[in-house]
Amino acid sequence: MNIKSLVFIFSIIFYFFYDALGQQIISVSDYGIKPNTFIDATPMVKMAIEACKSENGTLLVFPKGRYDFWPAAAETRNYFISNTSSEQECPSKLKTIGLLFEKKKSLTIEGNGSLFVFHGKMIIFTFDGCQNIRLRNIEMDFERPTMSEMTFRNVSDSEIVITVNPDSKYAIIDGRIKWYGEGWSIERFLAILVKPDEGTEFSSSWTPFQKAKAFAISPSTVSFKGDFKKYNFQPGEVLTVRDPYRDQVGAFINRSENIHLRNVSMHYMHGLGIVSQFSENLVFDSVFVVPRPESGRVIAAFADCMHFSGCKGQILIENCRFSGSHDDPVNIHGTHLKVTEIISPNTLKVRFMHPQTYGFEAFFKGDTVAFLHSSKLQIFGSGIVKSAKLISEREMLIELADRVTKELVISDCLENTTWTPSVTIRNCRFERTNTRGLLVTTRRKVLIENNEFINTGMHAILIADDASSWYESGPVQDVTIRNNIFENCGYNSVPRNYVIAVAPENHELVPGYMVHKNIQIENNIFKVYDYPVLTARSTENLVFSGNTIIRTNFMRPYGDTRPQFNFNGCRKIVVKNNRFEGFSELEIRAENMSKNDISGDIKNITVVK
Repeated sequence: MNIKSLVFIFSIIFYFFYDALGQQIISVSDYGIKPNTFIDATPMVKMAIEACKSENGTLLVFPKGRYDFWPAAAETRNYFISNTSSEQECPSKLKTIGLLFEKKKSLTIEGNGSLFVFHGKMIIFTFDGCQNIRLRNIEMDFERPTMSEMTFRNVSDSEIVITVNPDSKYAIIDGRIKWYGEGWSIERFLAILVKPDEGTEFSSSWTPFQKAKAFAISPSTVSFKGDFKKYNFQPGEVLTVRDPYRDQVGAFINRSENIHLRNVSMHYMHGLGIVSQFSENLVFDSVFVVPRPESGRVIAAFADCMHFSGCKGQILIENCRFSGSHDDPVNIHGTHLKVTEIISPNTLKVRFMHPQTYGFEAFFKGDTVAFLHSSKLQIFGSGIVKSAKLISEREMLIELADRVTKELVISDCLENTTWTPSVTIRNCRFERTNTRGLLVTTRRKVLIENNEFINTGMHAILIADDASSWYESGPVQDVTIRNNIFENCGYNSVPRNYVIAVAPENHELVPGYMVHKNIQIENNIFKVYDYPVLTARSTENLVFSGNTIIRTNFMRPYGDTRPQFNFNGCRKIVVKNNRFEGFSELEIRAENMSKNDISGDIKNITVVK
């Protein structure tokens, strides 16, 4: 019996199982939708989604094929989404959504391996106020991604000949190339250079091409004549260009719980990627943010691939792959809001501080909040929210159950500690990004195991926490990083190109106070082309043991020999039972601490006062 027959039999069994449970089965074909027609499926799919109302659960089925979605008939909603755009960058928060699911419960969306193709600029899907949703077996892409890609063919100081990817539409007007799409054109430019043979990405510039004269050689080949002497472009490299403003996001999971994505491919996302905001219990199993192979493209994500802001419960990311993003594949954090007024002993006015994060409710009745001094990141108290109200796009009024400690002053910050998740990330591959692989700041348990971090431009893993720049909270208290492979990471962040960085932005060290605690880095393989491996600041109980560190010839080391380990204001640091290959000497640099704060089997410790 062949594979197709088995799939058919299992599909029949599956649908009978749903029917036996009394669950509703809806096929989009019942609403006049046929795959592979290239017509706009949006109006009919909206009707099918609206029909998904069964309390016993609904199975929404897409027969296998291609479905196209256009913005004209799509739903629109006003959404304030974390880390997206400021008032100046994008005054309107009106979003266009291809697949909108609002207040749906117990729904399974079965794609059967279909390809969904989106047009223009839009959010691919949104789950808003939903519970118990499963999205599976679907590939998502854009007809015209908002990323333009061109490959260098012939390069000289005065002329570059490029081939344009077929999905990147352009026109040559008055000797200048103009990138455009379905209802948009690029007005501002952010460029990343991709070296496909190395699997690396670097910040670059569109300026020399903007100044050069463009000439069409063929429908997909363009010659630029100008001054390229200082850029060192090479044949085979790919320059990828986009407008930096995030007016939409890839997908949005908002105020929802028990959301499960399985076998979902996001071949391109415009904006910030899949953003989960104040949502609970999220599973991403076999989610692939990678270019569609037949497209010939190298970029799949305009910015981050997955971004989590103010979530709780369990976040599980497993068996996923991230390749070709312009920013971090995964970022998990909360948000610090600054105290701007103490209205009464138990009432505070707080403010969103980062330009791109504001406008959503960040505290709710019954939540626990932590009080902290911004510049020190020192937590000095906590409280319970009695009421919370968004009084403007930037400000919230917080009433607490009890009087606030007298230590609190204006410019201190509040963190919502109720909305902090446990995180498990395992069996994933992070590659080809010019920034970090993974950022995680949450006080609950974090497990990062059996992953591959390949050629990330900056730190493979960054544990931050700050109340002065991005205002992304908070401290970690239980992190295990084990059985991972880190290969040639950090080439964009020299000389501080540490593979793992524990780097809270506490601008004032408080003697005896540690921001982060209890980090175990065990049994990993570090393949490093340079010297730095690990840096940590204001951290207690950090153990680096059982790891293998191997020198590679991926790139030339940056400058002189530097310590493999750098610790600042830490205590109870253990470095032991590690194996090193290709290093003549090993060194730890310690600042604002003593040798007694470090134990293990590396004797060469330099203490800096």
